[in-house]
Amino acid sequence: MKKMTAVLALLLAGVLTLASCGDDDGTPEGGDSAGAEFNDADVQFAQDMIPHHEQAVLMAEMAESHADSAEVKDLAAGIEAAQGPEIETMTRWLEDWGQDAPSGDMGHGDMGHGSASQMPGMMDEDALSDLDGAMGGDWDQMFLTMMIEHHEGAIEMAQAEQSDGENADAIALAEQIESGQTAEIEVMQDLLLAE
Repeated sequence: MKKMTAVLALLLAGVLTLASCGDDDGTPEGGDSAGAEFNDADVQFAQDMIPHHEQAVLMAEMAESHADSAEVKDLAAGIEAAQGPEIETMTRWLEDWGQDAPSGDMGHGDMGHGSASQMPGMMDEDALSDLDGAMGGDWDQMFLTMMIEHHEGAIEMAQAEQSDGENADAIALAEQIESGQTAEIEVMQDLLLAE
């Protein structure tokens, strides 16, 4: 358990370090994307990753009232801390590029319908309801299992952006997402084994 706490502390420190690498407005270094080169892949990445991140934040917010394990609560707080600013950054990029941004502030009922449910790793409404209905150790196990799948989907999307995107800031964020969420998956797998 001490090892797990140390890993979580390092992970949170990494999130804070990555956040501090950005400009004051939360974008990665050199993150003024207004007028910067971008293509359809960059737009699709931001438009899809925003609701994907919003669902992860929604799931993570449940930890405060549903989770049993302090480690799971810490992990969930780290997910919120990392993905909230990334949502703001991607929304700003879309505005800068003159593209439509997802509406945001989706509730449970909005997270499992339409094109969002077709994105890799997205949970449908039934899965979210099941998660919201669980408590304690059952919730921890369900959350970890679902969030691993969710992160794997985000990594797939981030890899597509790195392959097909043009905007340097969007590609850098995709690299950051892949790296950070890969590390979180390892932590979650260890936590599942400890359950």
